[in-house]
Amino acid sequence: MYGNSMRQWVRGAGVVVIAMLGATPAFATSTGISGNSGKDTQTCNTCHNGGTAPTVEIEGPSTLEKGATGQYTFIIRGGAAMTGGVGIAVDNTEASLQAGTGMKKLGAELSHSAPQAFTGTELRFNFSLVAPATDVTLNLFGAGNSANADQKSSGDRAAATKLSIKVGNGTPVVEDPGPDDGDDSGGCTAASSAPVWALALAGLPLTVRRRRRS
Repeated sequence: MYGNSMRQWVRGAGVVVIAMLGATPAFATSTGISGNSGKDTQTCNTCHNGGTAPTVEIEGPSTLEKGATGQYTFIIRGGAAMTGGVGIAVDNTEASLQAGTGMKKLGAELSHSAPQAFTGTELRFNFSLVAPATDVTLNLFGAGNSANADQKSSGDRAAATKLSIKVGNGTPVVEDPGPDDGDDSGGCTAASSAPVWALALAGLPLTVRRRRRS
């Protein structure tokens, strides 16, 4: 009798463990994770799949003064549209991101602090970017996941976008110098400006050799 009870307990514990393992991917990232902004091509779709892809965009200024703070909004529309998460990153180490409501800082990136509920078919994340103190053009990356709120990774889908921001005068454009014509102090330019008598002297040895042969 004890043996049967023990076997039943083991089977029950196994079911619980399997159920917990199955839910691990969703719970592990429910409070945010870095590296899924799309900056290095990876998004939430590494774990989440099967749902309809939402549309995403970043609203905010595409130009900033050096050292200025810009206000931005990452918007997720459509998809499962029950709850959602986000990942934000910038490709300039001198720029700084600041989290808004429902977000948190993870290293140099931003992420959701917990799954956020949609309002209708839309979800917005507000945040700030502090521009570098130098002239540069940087890229702001963002990926948003539209989830069905069942705490599983299936039935969800993410999409990514980016926004280029010109800081100050932007990144200097390096002009193409064109074909290399060599040193202007020599070549045809120098020869054409030489005195006539110098050219005559240069050709004298050739004239002498021709006379000796004849």
